[in-house]
Amino acid sequence: MYFLKKGFALIIGSIFLSLGINLFLVPHKILDGGTVGIGLIINYIWGLNTGLTIIILSIPIFIFAWFKYRNYFYNSLHGMIISSFFIDLLTPVNNLVEIEAIYSSILGGIFVGIGIGLMLKNKTSTGGTDFIAQFLCDKTGINAGIFILLMDSIVIIWGGILLSSETFYLSIITLLFVGITTSYITR
Repeated sequence: MYFLKKGFALIIGSIFLSLGINLFLVPHKILDGGTVGIGLIINYIWGLNTGLTIIILSIPIFIFAWFKYRNYFYNSLHGMIISSFFIDLLTPVNNLVEIEAIYSSILGGIFVGIGIGLMLKNKTSTGGTDFIAQFLCDKTGINAGIFILLMDSIVIIWGGILLSSETFYLSIITLLFVGITTSYITR
């Protein structure tokens, strides 16, 4: 029963995450943080598939996890693969909803936050920079959330530099709503 519940949360969470990205973020070139945000920047600039890019970017992180945090590796590998699959599978929906960018950033953040929250609540994740944050937390004693905020900030600052100031401002709003929603779901 435990694995069925975890698998269900993983699939539903991945769908929410993917819909948040494709329905609300992509049409306005808004970013999420972390590995997903880097994948979106690469998609916006070069047109490469976001999900596939996330998998490629995650390979070194998962190799490190294999040797240092095997439990994290097992709990996150399937989350990263399934969410990346759904991000690319649901790419065609990115023109279904037409709303103002500010509302898109809010709704995208809520959807992504629901997806991440469902996964975290069931002891799985999409991996990526969350693993790096957890590793740094273990080594320094500084809360992982601080490292996640720092890495997410770096991603959206670079996105703002490479794309536009509007991308930067809207992405801040998205990250705020991702954080609030994830915290609410996992409380």
